[in-house]
Amino acid sequence: MNRSGERLKALLRECGLTPSDFAAQRRVSSQHINNWFTRGIPIARLDEMAELFCVQRRWLLTGEGPKHPHSFLRMYAPQTSPMQTPSEQPAPLVQVPFNELRNAELIALDGHHLAMPASALEALAVPVDKAICMTMPADNMAPWIPRDAILAIDLSYTQVVDGEIYALLHNGRLRVNSLSLGHRGTLCLHSHNRREVVERYTTLQCAVQKLEVLGWVFHWSHYRQRRPD
Repeated sequence: MNRSGERLKALLRECGLTPSDFAAQRRVSSQHINNWFTRGIPIARLDEMAELFCVQRRWLLTGEGPKHPHSFLRMYAPQTSPMQTPSEQPAPLVQVPFNELRNAELIALDGHHLAMPASALEALAVPVDKAICMTMPADNMAPWIPRDAILAIDLSYTQVVDGEIYALLHNGRLRVNSLSLGHRGTLCLHSHNRREVVERYTTLQCAVQKLEVLGWVFHWSHYRQRRPD
């Protein structure tokens, strides 16, 4: 019996996504998602779903084997010796400072930090002194990244990779979009909640409008706004 639909439903709960939000994000009908819940994820979409949720294809299909890839487990696993328990030696943490924009400049907020596993930054090759946190300024990436979610940004990585999410400065304000490069280096900004709309800026327009890539968004998190009824 294909019970991958039950595992998909659990993954959506872990991410705080409703089935209708997920259907809209994947551009399918809610009935499609309900069918996946009851009949299982179509084989043709298993690799897509496994990559999307950072889980193993075999686990998603059968429930057997490790849930997450080894690279994911290494990223967040506590760093202990064979003779130590996690309680005796917790994973090393780094304090990533919160920043805000003032007059188009990044200003660190004294005493405000996000504790992150040092192993996570190391696995992603994020320099500790180039990592900052900011607040998601809009709802254009919802439901994937809700407004006011906490973002972790790598200021050292500004190379545009198609489909990755970046923080940008645009005329002195913070924006967060998925990016791609178009014809002759045109910078294309994509939003999750308006998939049919793509903003395109030539190199000249980027200069005139002071549009620049601030850094790569490598982490985001948020609390639900209310308990379910």
